[in-house]
Amino acid sequence: MKARFKYRIYPTPGQKHRLAKLFGCVRVVWNDSLNYCNELYKKGNKKPSNAELQKIFITQAKKTENREWLSVVSNIPRSAIFE
Repeated sequence: MKARFKYRIYPTPGQKHRLAKLFGCVRVVWNDSLNYCNELYKKGNKKPSNAELQKIFITQAKKTENREWLSVVSNIPRSAIFE
C-alpha cells in the first residue's frame, strides 16, 4: 500500500521570489535537455544518461555567457528557499 500526502505551503514574498528563480532555471535546463534529446532521437541516436545531461546542461552551461545566470541559484533548493 502506498501512502499519499498533500501539503500546502504559504511562502513569504522573499521565498516566492527565490522559488520563481529556481523554477525558472529548472524550466530552462529541462527545455534545453529535452530539445537536445529530441534532436538525438531524430538522428537515430540513443538518449544520453542523466549524468551526461547534467554535465552538459548544468555544469558546462554555467561556464558560458548565455547561461552563467544559472550559477546564481543554489544547487540545493532547500537552503536557497528557507534562508
